[in-house]
Amino acid sequence: MQPGQPDMQMILQQAQKMQEQLVAAQAELASTEVTGQAGNGLVQVTTTAAGEVRAVRIDPQIVDPEDVETLQDLLVGAMQDAARAAQELQAEKMGPLAGGLGDAAGGLGLPGLG
Repeated sequence: MQPGQPDMQMILQQAQKMQEQLVAAQAELASTEVTGQAGNGLVQVTTTAAGEVRAVRIDPQIVDPEDVETLQDLLVGAMQDAARAAQELQAEKMGPLAGGLGDAAGGLGLPGLG
């Protein structure tokens, strides 16, 4: 290896370590639950941080056969709130992994590495 050249073995080891961390973070997101709500908690939607809907809770007092539209709007709002919470958790867990190898690669100009 010439002076000033990046150590490819080190880069490959770091890439493998990052891949393992990425898989672990994805598994954690798939099992971690977040809850979104609307109408001061009258409608709640629980999803995994990966976006899989796990549960919907609707307070019976909001169920009005004459006003289904409000219930639909609250359900959409709760789902959007859960999606926002999931995105925040994804950014927290995946953010550190997103740019990690770019710095380690020393600006090799490889796609995805910097």
